[in-house]
Amino acid sequence: MPELAEVDYFRRRWNPGVGRTVRAVHLNRRARIGRGVDVEALADALVGRKLLGSQAAAKQMAFRFAGGAWLGVHLGMSGRLECGDAEREPTKHDHFVLEMTDGKRLVFVDPRQFGRIQFWPGPGAPPWWEKIPPAILSDGFTVGVVSAFLRRRARTSIKAVLLMQERFPGIGNWMADEVLWRAGFHPQAKAGDFGPAAVRKLHRTLREVCADAMRVIAKDWSDPPATWLFNHRWADGGRCPRAKQPLRREEVGGRTTCWSPARQRLGAERR
Repeated sequence: MPELAEVDYFRRRWNPGVGRTVRAVHLNRRARIGRGVDVEALADALVGRKLLGSQAAAKQMAFRFAGGAWLGVHLGMSGRLECGDAEREPTKHDHFVLEMTDGKRLVFVDPRQFGRIQFWPGPGAPPWWEKIPPAILSDGFTVGVVSAFLRRRARTSIKAVLLMQERFPGIGNWMADEVLWRAGFHPQAKAGDFGPAAVRKLHRTLREVCADAMRVIAKDWSDPPATWLFNHRWADGGRCPRAKQPLRREEVGGRTTCWSPARQRLGAERR
C-alpha cells in the first residue's frame, strides 16, 4: 500500500495536466475502482473544465477542477498514476483516463483493482477529504494530540497504533518500522506505557521520518540512503545499519514487522 511520500509522488505524475482542459472521460464500468461513481455525472462535471490543481493527504489525493468538482484517487495496493500522450500504448489495466485537449492522457493504472476513484461535484471540499486528520507535518499534529491518542489505545502495541490512519495519516508499514527503529522503541511496546519523554521522542521522530520521506521519495522516487532501515528490512540476513547486528522479522499488530533487537528493547518507552 503506497504511503505518504509515494502517494505524493504519484500525485505529481498528473501535474502536466494542470491548467489543461478535459476533452473526454473514460472509466471502465466493469472495474472495481469506479464502484459507486455516477459516470455520466462525472463526465458532465469534468468535460470542458480545466484541472486547477491537486493535493495529497494521508494515503489519498484529490484533483480540483473549474466549476467546483473534485476527483479523489486512492491507489490501493497496486495503483499508479501515469501521464502520456496519444503514442502511449494502452494497457488492460488502464481503468480510468482523462483525455486533455492538448493530447495528454492522465491515466489511473490498477492491475489488482484495490484502488478507488471518488467524485464530488461541489461546492466546497468533499466529506471524505475534510475528515482526514491533521497531517503529521502540520501545526495541528502536536505532542498533546499524540499523548492523548496513545492513552486511548493503552493496551495496543505501538506498531499497531502507528498504523491507525485516524491519527497518523499516511503512515504505513515501512514508515512505522522506520519511526520505531530510529526512536529505539520496540514494536510490541504498549501504547499506554509511553512516558512524557518517550511521547516527545516519538512525535519528533514521526515528523523527521515524514519529512525525510517527502524529501527523498516524493520528489523523484529516489532510493533512500543505506543509513535508513528501509534498505535492510526485507533482506535475508539483513543487519541493523546502526548496531550492525541481525534484524528480526515477525508479525506484530497484524503486519510483518522488522526491528533491531540490539537497539529496540522493551522498557525503553517507560524512560
